[in-house]
Amino acid sequence: MNLIRRELEDYRILLRNIPSLVIAVFIVSVIMMNLMANKEFISLPYLALDCGFFLSWISFLCMDMICRRFGPRAAAKIAILAIVINALVCVVFWLLSLSPGMWGQYYATGSREVNDALNATIGGTWYVVVGSSIAMFCGAITNSGINYGISRVVSSAGYRSFAARSFISTGIGQLVDNLVFTTIVSVHFFGWTWVQVLFCSLTGAAMELLCEVIFSPMGYRITVKWEEEQVGEPYLEYKKGQTA
Repeated sequence: MNLIRRELEDYRILLRNIPSLVIAVFIVSVIMMNLMANKEFISLPYLALDCGFFLSWISFLCMDMICRRFGPRAAAKIAILAIVINALVCVVFWLLSLSPGMWGQYYATGSREVNDALNATIGGTWYVVVGSSIAMFCGAITNSGINYGISRVVSSAGYRSFAARSFISTGIGQLVDNLVFTTIVSVHFFGWTWVQVLFCSLTGAAMELLCEVIFSPMGYRITVKWEEEQVGEPYLEYKKGQTA
């Protein structure tokens, strides 16, 4: 019980100190990337990307920013919060997809099949939700742990250090995320071969890492601004008191 109380208190203080816009963007990106994963972007024998990859890098960049300022445990906790909220949103979407009403597109096309397809897409499938949640959790823990581990080795506090931490942790974290998801979902439910799993996980991670490379300077400047303005100082002081 004492452990639960401490963790809840840690969550309470953490959520009050991390800028709300970052948390909001993080959670929305997780929800949107799981929804857009229903639509493929490229489908080739050795390259398959869904539209979710356009958004997945956002959550990893947010984690890297939080990790730099607040530490790996804080980044992992916000990731877990996003996963829980995403699961609740999926439940709400599923319940609403069971309603007897028609989507607006039905009236535009007059097709019942279109209405059923929209219900199936929004309602989702349980194994996709479970697989994406487990994959996101594994990827988040991997990303935060590697990011923090590199920070213990790299002495520089400038952009090069942030880039090294972000690029390596994001690349490996995204690869773990993709491998876990394709293993749980694509192999067992979509009939993918292990060659497809490996190549698609590698190419997906590479494309997502490319987005991280492009936008990481923006993330770095935001974290520098946090430090200058002492954003999150109460939480950092609280953590020092806990470890003292």
